[in-house]
Amino acid sequence: MRFIVEGLFIKVSGVTTEEDALFSIGLGANAVGFEFGPTPRRVSPDDVHDILRRLPQGAISIGVFRGELPSRIVQIANRLGLSAVQIDGPAAAEEISYVAERVNTVLRSLPSTAIAAAPSGVDYLVLPEADDQNSLIDSLGVFADESLSVPVIASGGLNESNVVDVVQNYPVFGVDVRAGVEVAPGVKDPARLGAFIANARWAYENTFVARRFEEWF
Repeated sequence: MRFIVEGLFIKVSGVTTEEDALFSIGLGANAVGFEFGPTPRRVSPDDVHDILRRLPQGAISIGVFRGELPSRIVQIANRLGLSAVQIDGPAAAEEISYVAERVNTVLRSLPSTAIAAAPSGVDYLVLPEADDQNSLIDSLGVFADESLSVPVIASGGLNESNVVDVVQNYPVFGVDVRAGVEVAPGVKDPARLGAFIANARWAYENTFVARRFEEWF
């Protein structure tokens, strides 16, 4: 199932506190991502449950999983009422299909390499998986690939400065920021986050490329 959004889709990842979640949505982000895998930004289902209760209606919540059993992903997603799940790291096609059959929406993160086709059951591709600018540069060719059948969300390596170039020049469906707006892992910098969202919106409104959004619903 695809998200219903107007304009550019903006996701803030690695959220660890209620304050950052509410601030992100309040500034204009569409979605917040919570990492349940083994990362410095790891949160527990109980923590996320409390945050979700306070998010405004319409805010998209995404659970990010790495190296987790498919049954566990489905259990957490449905217990919390997450809008979507994102699968990072190695995952077999049958594992992705299992999850896709039991949750609303699936995002799949991939390295910054050429992609022949999206895995079955995946609604969005998120790349690069690595959160660094070299990987972001390596992904530009994929961002420009108009033959992909699923929307692409630009991710790792983004910050308030380079998001303008990516959104203006590549027909991405959305953007996803994490370390690029942090003062420490899981701690967002309000000024940088605000600048990121404002710059991303401006770049979308002043884009140099055609968008295919109407084909993706």
